[in-house]
Amino acid sequence: MKSAVENLDPTRVRLTVEVPFAELKPSLDAAYKKIAEQVNVPGFRKGKVPPRVIDQRFGRAPVLEEAINSALPDLYGKAVNEAKLEVVGRPDVEVTDLTDGEALKFTAEVDVRPEFDLPEYQSLEVEVDDAEVGDEQIDEQLESLRKRFGSLVGVERAIEDGDFVSLDLVASIDGEILEDGTASGVSYEVGSGNMVDGLDDAILGKNADEEVDFRSTLVGGSRAGDEADIKVTIGSVKTRELPELDDDFAQLASEFDTLPELRESISERLAKSKKFEQGAQARDRVLEAVLEQLDFPLPAKAVEAEIAWRNEQLDQQIEAAGMTRDGFFKLQEQTPEEFAADLDKQVRDGMKAQFVLDKVADAAELSVNQGELTNHLIRRASGSGMSPDQFAQSVVQSGQIPALVGEVRRGKALQQILESAVVKDVSGNVVDLTELAEAETDAFGRAAGDEHYGHAHE
Repeated sequence: MKSAVENLDPTRVRLTVEVPFAELKPSLDAAYKKIAEQVNVPGFRKGKVPPRVIDQRFGRAPVLEEAINSALPDLYGKAVNEAKLEVVGRPDVEVTDLTDGEALKFTAEVDVRPEFDLPEYQSLEVEVDDAEVGDEQIDEQLESLRKRFGSLVGVERAIEDGDFVSLDLVASIDGEILEDGTASGVSYEVGSGNMVDGLDDAILGKNADEEVDFRSTLVGGSRAGDEADIKVTIGSVKTRELPELDDDFAQLASEFDTLPELRESISERLAKSKKFEQGAQARDRVLEAVLEQLDFPLPAKAVEAEIAWRNEQLDQQIEAAGMTRDGFFKLQEQTPEEFAADLDKQVRDGMKAQFVLDKVADAAELSVNQGELTNHLIRRASGSGMSPDQFAQSVVQSGQIPALVGEVRRGKALQQILESAVVKDVSGNVVDLTELAEAETDAFGRAAGDEHYGHAHE
């Protein structure tokens, strides 16, 4: 087999491959065997039809087609390896010459990784938020805990902010009630704002058994994003009574005997949470600092494929929600053009980050052991709603093990950059992120969108 490489642009090449016909013999033999098992020829058992009979009865063309289709992936892979190309995405393959008994020629155009030099990333300085925990934050947590242990009590008065009400709602457009626009016995906390706009203003000051009408933009259903008339019937009105904030409450709501002990526990938990937030900020900002030093072209076809895939995923989510794209954009308060621009930037930023981290990993000769891969798989499984066994089976069946290895390896590369950086908080204190190393390594998938970009590598 002979092959040649032509650079079409900095991130795309054309492979021209010529294969002597003798090298196709294994594929031709397999093609004859496969066809023999599929056809019925009088006088021959299935699977035992000789090649010459297949040629006589069905012609040579279907055999050649089956053989070439079977052989091309391996031939393409061999040519890529011989040329030492780092390809991205799927190739566009075209058979340019097939002369039976003589030779096969084909071309393959494919994106390749861009060439660039790594910038200096040692001793980068980044700033993150302070991790101090104030009394106000502790009080907010205690108030939230009190609400969890509060009880609802019916009241006979006008609705006030913070009350809990039972509502029946009917939505209509141009006098026609929507099929999916009715709901009965909906429990709603007044002032929470988690239903349609205008609901709070419509029911505040009203009483049980009253009806009220208002107009609003629908946030779900087949007419999401459209203006509708909404009729609300108020059922019960209740208020939440909260327990006293004392030692008895501490014993009720926790394993602690006193309120000061409970406050101290909340303070420690908040401090730990803020340390992890600092780690996430440091991870993102150190990566941004590295990327700002680089400017290189991205593989156009890979970018297009990733954008197309993400749009397909969005369309599936919109359809599952019973919405339309127009309704989705209205709810997002975004034009289709603005959404497309944001998506394009997200894809390009994520792809650029991964090329850089792959190069860092290559330079540092980073590898992934079985334990690291297993731990990463378990964490990804927990976020997918599947058991680790189910997730692992899905990954293996879809051929995504290399993508998961890539995620872990890039995470280790990012951690290496982070460890060499100087991280300070707003107050000027140096932040020690050592204890967050494992969590930060695994967090790269969320930082640069590995699960999405993995599609572009297929």
